[in-house]
Amino acid sequence: MKNNTLAEIAKVLAEKQNILIFPHINMDGDALGSAAALCKGLRDLGKNCFILIEDDIPGNLLFLDKGYTTRDQDIMENPEISICVDCGEEKRFPKRAETFRKADITVCIDHHATTRYICDYNYVDSSRAATGELIYDLLCIMGVTIDKEIGEAVFAAITTDTGNFQYSNTSKRSHEIMAELYDAGIDANGISIELYENMRIEKILIKNKVLSTLELVAGGKGAICYMTEAMLTETGATGDETDGVVQELRSISGVEIAAFLKEQPDGRVKASLRSKRYADVAAIASAFGGGGHIRAAGCTLDCSLDEAMALIKEKMTESL
Repeated sequence: MKNNTLAEIAKVLAEKQNILIFPHINMDGDALGSAAALCKGLRDLGKNCFILIEDDIPGNLLFLDKGYTTRDQDIMENPEISICVDCGEEKRFPKRAETFRKADITVCIDHHATTRYICDYNYVDSSRAATGELIYDLLCIMGVTIDKEIGEAVFAAITTDTGNFQYSNTSKRSHEIMAELYDAGIDANGISIELYENMRIEKILIKNKVLSTLELVAGGKGAICYMTEAMLTETGATGDETDGVVQELRSISGVEIAAFLKEQPDGRVKASLRSKRYADVAAIASAFGGGGHIRAAGCTLDCSLDEAMALIKEKMTESL
């Protein structure tokens, strides 16, 4: 399998009618924003298109779903194309993997360096800041009019994956697309409020508990903290309401690598990793079967929280 061009994928999409879109579990702004923009664009072209999900949409992203998502895996009797966005492994949509493979043609559009080519058509560009950038380019190639709704979905995708344009993955092209989205009439302030200023009090409570577990390692070059299932029960928070904690750890002066470990209901531990300037956290994640970008990666460890903390701290120290 090879890396195709967006033009090749556009041609395939133009020829088919029934299309399902698969964002990854634990949806972030890029996954759902990309999926929503693509779904709206394909529907504008007269396609029968839905976003198939298996978990809840985070509260601050609900505004992106304007009747596009479904949990009904039988919504299409004969899907012609399945598209996974912002991911390239079936373990990132485990409960939908069988449905994904039912389609006549599979497509992957992603920007993660560790993504493998698993589909009939693949477009993976790790130099791009967000999958939303790739979806924008694809829709333009297909002749879709970038209206306010599509523009705001793409804006949500790019702003969240660039840390509101602060991360090192932000590029000239990121800003060029932003300028074009303003021409489409987006309400950047309104979308930013939905994304960043729309939290429940439970989010503050869980964040306080999580940050109380903060430890510095490697002489202050590493920062790590964790969340337990008990913390969620005590605060009434949801797991997605700890999003952003790892970025806060990275913002600590002197910290190069930040790690946030989340105990899962099944007992496993999900680790989110970030680096500031030079460390390769994708290499750390890969050691545990995960992946991602040099500056942002993640993995899941099949062990206790205490064991996971020890393993991640060891790898962080080695890297630093």
